Amino acid sequence: MNITLFIIGATAIISFLAFQNNTLVEKMQFNAAKIIHGKEYHRLISHAFIHASWTHLFVNMFVLYFFGRNIEIYFVKYFGNRYIAYYLLLYFGGILASNIWSLIKHKNNYYYNSVGASGAVSAVLFASIFFDPWNKLLLFAVVPIPGILFALAYLFYSYLKGKRNDDNVAHDAHILGSLFGFIFPIILKPGLFEQFIDKLFVFL
Repeated sequence: MNITLFIIGATAIISFLAFQNNTLVEKMQFNAAKIIHGKEYHRLISHAFIHASWTHLFVNMFVLYFFGRNIEIYFVKYFGNRYIAYYLLLYFGGILASNIWSLIKHKNNYYYNSVGASGAVSAVLFASIFFDPWNKLLLFAVVPIPGILFALAYLFYSYLKGKRNDDNVAHDAHILGSLFGFIFPIILKPGLFEQFIDKLFVFL
């Protein structure tokens, strides 16, 4: 079973339906106040299956396609027939973990809404980097850069942008999702951290 393609397919279909139906967006988008005070707990997950635009959807699913396939390979190698369950825990755990700060910060703000799978995709991306830190990624789909350097730059950029708060992007969700993705394999199998360290300093 190709779980990555299944998630991409489900997300694409639901996002497409949401593009045509604003009522569906209003029911599914993340809204901390409605989750806390209205007990609309489905929003903790449902927001990741809708997107703000075709570009938003494409970028997230493009990244998920390439790095999600890597995670399937790594999880099969290290966790055997439990890989599907663990993959789902990584993805949905990334969704939940990425919005912890927003849930606290905006718990009384009924006007704050967010959508998209960026937190979950960041979790998958960073889990992939954890397993192979020197594997090169294509920055802007052109410039090759080692995954571990990309990870550090990505976290630093997200921190700066989140601090400035000068756009409409939930950078804190990217950071939290990324950190969850990095830590998750260690939670499942602590010995993997030693393997990460060995790979990280392979050139020394």
